[in-house]
Amino acid sequence: MNAIVEIAGQQYNVEAGQELHVNQLKAEAGDTLTFDKVLLIHSDAGTRVGTPTVSAASVTATVVDHEKGDKVIVFKKKRRKGYKVKNGFRPSYTRIKIDSIIA
Repeated sequence: MNAIVEIAGQQYNVEAGQELHVNQLKAEAGDTLTFDKVLLIHSDAGTRVGTPTVSAASVTATVVDHEKGDKVIVFKKKRRKGYKVKNGFRPSYTRIKIDSIIA
């Protein structure tokens, strides 16, 4: 069973047992989260598409850990002006494991 769920403003295609990185969530490691914005559910019985969400559907997940991603370089330049600025940052992610999809 697959589901498309909205987590922290982004849409993810998830299935039970999958681990994925999402934008940092305000939760501690080991906490259980429930996501109610399920946009689509696909199973052997068929596909249910929400308008905009599927009613009485939810996805439960467990927070595994908080991590930092690879460094992203931001380089700005204006040609022929002698202007160059180089900055970088490492985005923060939360690694979650999908426990179940309730349809």
